[in-house]
Amino acid sequence: MASEMITVPSFATDADGVEHFFGTRLSGLSVTPGRASAPQAKHRDGAAPVMVSVKQVHGTDALVVDQPVEHGATFEGGWDAVVTNQPGVMVTVRTADCVPVLLHDPGRRVVAAIHAGWRGAVAGIVPKTVALLVDRFGATVEGLRMAIGPSAGPCCYEVDEPVLSKLREVFSDWHAVVRPVAANKAHLDLRAFVRRQALADGLSADRIAMVNACTICQPDLFFSYRREGVVNATMVSGIALLPGR
Repeated sequence: MASEMITVPSFATDADGVEHFFGTRLSGLSVTPGRASAPQAKHRDGAAPVMVSVKQVHGTDALVVDQPVEHGATFEGGWDAVVTNQPGVMVTVRTADCVPVLLHDPGRRVVAAIHAGWRGAVAGIVPKTVALLVDRFGATVEGLRMAIGPSAGPCCYEVDEPVLSKLREVFSDWHAVVRPVAANKAHLDLRAFVRRQALADGLSADRIAMVNACTICQPDLFFSYRREGVVNATMVSGIALLPGR
């Protein structure tokens, strides 16, 4: 994939049989929601993967791709996570401040991409996807690896009481991921919240990698809905099992 994408070697490398990336505004990568498409680049081994993108709805449902997929296949409905055990299928999510989360289990050969906005995160999309990998594909929380990508950071991501009240309902240690800035307003560290959910699920701290980059205050690298006021474009992040491993 293009060099304008962010990879996390501590999370996954070719030696693990996994290719992954977090996109930036420089990546020039686009996908069609609800469709499997050919990528603009090939795997480093020369094989062109199928890129699966879904219509994201800020929910907690996951699309499971457990059969081979051809270019042009369509997926009706809305999901905010995509899971596959099929080599050569790149599962993707699109973000412009929300948190992209990638998962893989080297032992069970299964990967997932998650779109975690504050609504989905509070509703438990990350724990629910972890449970899906364990229950359906035999992954173990001890074996899972997670990478948390660029998103709105605690330096800039201001939220108000409706968001804070939802957070308090589900997370007793909510004060650890917020910093008050005014009456009924705070900066939320959504990446830290996702990490704490993963730790509570049993993932090992040394198997959770994080890209500490804020999409709001780095306009040269990232698109941001909060900064721009509209969704001008999104960053594509994805993960795939390499064929022939």
